[in-house]
Amino acid sequence: MNDSGVSKQIDQMVRFIRQEAEEKANEISVSAEEEFNIEKIQLVEAEKKKIKQEYERKDKQVEVRKKIGYSMQLNASRLRVLQAQDDLVNDMKDAASKELLKISGDQDSYSHLLKNLVVQGLLRLKEPSVLLRCRKEDIALVESILQQAKDEYAEKAKVHTPEIIVDGVNLPPAPSSENEHGPFCSGGVVLASRDGKIVYENTLDARLEVVFRKKLPEIRKSLCGKSIA
Repeated sequence: MNDSGVSKQIDQMVRFIRQEAEEKANEISVSAEEEFNIEKIQLVEAEKKKIKQEYERKDKQVEVRKKIGYSMQLNASRLRVLQAQDDLVNDMKDAASKELLKISGDQDSYSHLLKNLVVQGLLRLKEPSVLLRCRKEDIALVESILQQAKDEYAEKAKVHTPEIIVDGVNLPPAPSSENEHGPFCSGGVVLASRDGKIVYENTLDARLEVVFRKKLPEIRKSLCGKSIA
């Protein structure tokens, strides 16, 4: 083979190698671009997911804040309603307390009531001898009905007539402008066993308190309608 033929073969080999190299380089370039695009898509999707998660987190925070705010407003509203109910009930109780003061003004009616209160106290204590405490202004009235109260109790309880000792210590006086913030008693009696271990408070104020506690649900419903849940 002459020099011309050798040169021709070398040129062919060079072209072949160059073509192979170009094809290989092209394959590498295409592969690299594909990998880059895939990685880019993965990064974009990951960032989208991250943004979506962050949005959902903040959206949940907003919802939680809304629920907390609504709950606080609802509780505040309930408290205002309950406070209004309490104010109405207390006003009603104050009005009833003022009415109690009128009871002792009618001597006949009040003496009959005192006798019944004493009998009721004796039936509760069931003691042969008791101490009785009343207001200073009621002592004479109480002493005037004691025998009748003792006889009525003895008949009802089927026992001997009990001994009733009027205590030297008196219950507080009726409320007045001079005694606005001090202890007071609108009337009635307190009975106790001789040893003081058993005490039955049967004053008008105590009975009013018992009635109010017992009837409070009905009173609230009557004054304010359905209770707030």
